[in-house]
Amino acid sequence: MRLGWINHSYITGPSRRSGFLLLASGENAMSKRDDLIAKYAEDIKTKIGETPDMDLLKKVTIGCGPSIYNKDSSTVAGSDQSELDTVKNNFLIKKLGLSASQDLDGAIAAVMEKYGKSNPSKYRAVVYYLLTKHFGKESHYG
Repeated sequence: MRLGWINHSYITGPSRRSGFLLLASGENAMSKRDDLIAKYAEDIKTKIGETPDMDLLKKVTIGCGPSIYNKDSSTVAGSDQSELDTVKNNFLIKKLGLSASQDLDGAIAAVMEKYGKSNPSKYRAVVYYLLTKHFGKESHYG
């Protein structure tokens, strides 16, 4: 954990006495990320009916980077072909190293079906987690 000093007057306002506080950087981001991981795990349990591998889910979520904090980029629109092409090209081919000759579109369709076609908010981290498990690429996050 990295520690850093911040000017206390930014927190309390200029009318308060100025000073400095020692805060752990990323402390809020860590709890926010943990909250999201718990939300994703609950989605896997309730919508898919599986018990998630929490270690893998955490690693996949971290691998998604800051996109998990943005309302639009944190989800995958299963009905938008350009979105599905992005999942295929940026995640399956570039990140997991799969070849385009494999049935990537079929795997994405299977994951979307498993997650629930009527479910409008398919979390990107959960989709990536399911695709990782589908292709047996858990070792990529080892």
